[in-house]
Amino acid sequence: MHNQNPVTTLFSIKYPIVQAGMVWCSGWRLASAVSNAGGLGIIGAGSMYPGTLREHIIKCKAATNQPFAVNIPLLYPQIDELIKIVIDEKVPIVFTSAGNPSIWTKSLKDNGITVVHVVSSVKFAAKAEKAGVDAIVAEGFEAGGHNGREETTTLVLIPMVREAVSIPVIAAGGIVSGRTMLAAEVLGADGVQVGSRFAVCQESSAHQNFKNRVVQSVEGETLLTMKQLTPVRLLKNKFFNRVIEAEKRGATPLELAELLGVRRAKIGIFEGDLDEGELEIGQVAAAINRIEPAAHIIEDIWSEYVVLKKLMCGDANIEN
Repeated sequence: MHNQNPVTTLFSIKYPIVQAGMVWCSGWRLASAVSNAGGLGIIGAGSMYPGTLREHIIKCKAATNQPFAVNIPLLYPQIDELIKIVIDEKVPIVFTSAGNPSIWTKSLKDNGITVVHVVSSVKFAAKAEKAGVDAIVAEGFEAGGHNGREETTTLVLIPMVREAVSIPVIAAGGIVSGRTMLAAEVLGADGVQVGSRFAVCQESSAHQNFKNRVVQSVEGETLLTMKQLTPVRLLKNKFFNRVIEAEKRGATPLELAELLGVRRAKIGIFEGDLDEGELEIGQVAAAINRIEPAAHIIEDIWSEYVVLKKLMCGDANIEN
C-alpha cells in the first residue's frame, strides 16, 4: 500500500487506514481526529438518534476540512431519516453494514456519495459489488461487535474476497499495527479498517472504565456469542456469563433478546458498567496496552508498516 492506492484515491485521504464506525465510541471527536491525521474517520450512526447524527456531522465538519464518513447499519429502525440526513449534509462517504446494500446504494450514489459496504463472507461481498458499492470492508470474525456467524477469520476471508470482487477491498478484524496492515496487504487488501485500538483512544466517546478494562484484558477474554440472535464478540463479564448460561440451557432467540434488552451496549461502553454492560471489542484487545491519541495511532501504524515493507520487500518508493 503506497500513499496513492485504490483506497486513498477513492476517499481522497493520505493513508489507507480507516477508523471503524463503532457504536458509543465513534463520535465527531474521534472521526475528525482520524481524518485530520490522514486516515478516514467515521461517525458511527448505529447508536445515534437522527438529530444526534446531524449534530455530530455538523461538529465534524467544523473540526476537519478532510473527508470523513458515516457508518449506517441498514437494519436501523429510522433508516430513511439517517439516509436523508447524510444526503442533506453532503457527507462524502457512507459505510453501510448489517443489511441489504441494494436497497440504498443507488440513491446514495445518485447524490454523489461514495458507498462502502461491510461484509463477513465472500457471498455478500459479491452481492455488494453487484449492488454497485464502490468498495468492500471484509471483516474477519476476530473483529469486535457484530460479526459473521461463519467465523471466517481475516486470514481466510481477505484472499477469497479479493478473488471474488474487482473493487477495492479493505481488511478488518485483528488489524492493530503496521505489521498486521502489511499482512492484510499481502492477503490482497488495498487498505485496512481499525476498530479496537481506536475504541480505546483518547478521542473515543467510550467510558474511561471501558477503555481501562480493554487495556487490561488478556488473551482469551473475548468470545463470539449470541449466534442465534446476532453474533457479537464480547469481553467476558457477569452479563456475558448469563448469556453463556442461557445458551447452554437452550434459550430461544426471544429469551436471548429479552436478556440483551435495548441498552446493553450503551450501559457497558458509554456508561462504563463493567458487570451488566455488553462490552463489545475485538480479539486483538489483548494486544492493546495503552490509551493514546488517534493521531498517534495513525502515525504508529503507518511508520511501522513502512519500515517492515522496506525490510521485507526492498520497496524504496514508499513515502513516509
